[in-house]
Amino acid sequence: MDDPTFKLVTGNRLRDGAVVYFASAGIWTPRIDDARLVEEKDGAALLAEAQAGPPPHPAVGPALIDAVRDGDRVVPATLREKIRASGPTVAYRAA
Repeated sequence: MDDPTFKLVTGNRLRDGAVVYFASAGIWTPRIDDARLVEEKDGAALLAEAQAGPPPHPAVGPALIDAVRDGDRVVPATLREKIRASGPTVAYRAA
């Protein structure tokens, strides 16, 4: 049996561009494991909640993505989102 796929909202933090995940009630977190997961049928409502409230919002470019649970961990379903969740693929070097 396949693990069920959930929806969560991700975006980029307005002040520094870091990848963040919607937890609830206007709270965004850099930890994907703290993201609020919903069934697919509730995805649109979760996205609307993440975008609620007066601007400026703490995150820009909010989008729904697919994810699965692996024990206590939340794992994005696509390679692109796995890369975003794990951080840069190259080492940062200050000039």
